[in-house]
Amino acid sequence: MNELKNPFASEEITPAFNDEWQAKRRVAAAVRLLTEVLVTSSPDTSKMHDIAEQLETTAADFAASPRVYGRLDWIRSGEHGSYGQVSHELNPLAGYSNPLAPPVTTRIEGDVAYGHCFCGWAYEGPPGSVHGGYVAAIFDQFMGFAQKLGKRPGMTGYLHVDYHQRTPLTTDLQLEARITSAEGRKTFMEGKMYAGDALTASCNALFVEPRQGIYSLEAQARPEEVFSPPASDRG
Repeated sequence: MNELKNPFASEEITPAFNDEWQAKRRVAAAVRLLTEVLVTSSPDTSKMHDIAEQLETTAADFAASPRVYGRLDWIRSGEHGSYGQVSHELNPLAGYSNPLAPPVTTRIEGDVAYGHCFCGWAYEGPPGSVHGGYVAAIFDQFMGFAQKLGKRPGMTGYLHVDYHQRTPLTTDLQLEARITSAEGRKTFMEGKMYAGDALTASCNALFVEPRQGIYSLEAQARPEEVFSPPASDRG
C-alpha cells in the first residue's frame, strides 16, 4: 500500500489528496480554533451577537454550494480520493477536514500501533481533564485502526476502558495498542493512553469481522451498488 492509498503510512501527516481537501483542512482548523476560543473567552454580549451573525452568513454561503452527504458519495466521482483518503479527511475523531476531530493520528510499526492526539479546552470533562467519553471515543477510533495488525478488520464488539487517573487537557497524549489474540473473525486487543510517562487510561477491545468482510458494509449502505475498494486499500 503506497502512501497515497494509505494515509496512515507514517507518523507524518499525509498531504491532502487535492487542493479541495487542503482548503477544507484550513477551514476545519479555523473552526477548531474558533471553538477553542469560544469556550475560553468572555467577550461582551453584543460582540458575541455580531460574531454569531457573521458565522450565520458564512454558514448560509457554505450551504449554497454543492452538498455531498456521506463518504460513499464523496468517492463515487473518483475526484476526491479513495475510501481511505476520504475517511482520513472526514472521520469525526481522526479527520483533518472534520472540525470535530482533535484529530487522532495513527501509525503501525511492526506488531504495534502508535497514536497521538491533543485535546484542548473544548474537550473538558472534570476540571482540567479530558471528558471520559472522549477518552473512550479516542480509544475506539485508535483501536479500530490498530486492528489492521490482524488483517481481518471488523466492527467494535466491545470496548472496556479503565481510567487510571485523569487525562490532562492541552497535553500531548500518546497511544499504543497490540493484538492479544485472534479467534476466527474475532480480534482481541489491548491499548494504553499516556500523558508523558503517566498511564491515564487503558482498554481491552474486541473487533468482529462481518461474515462477508468489512467492505460488505459499504454495499449494504448502498445496495444498488457493489462497492469494492482497490486491493491496496484493503490492508
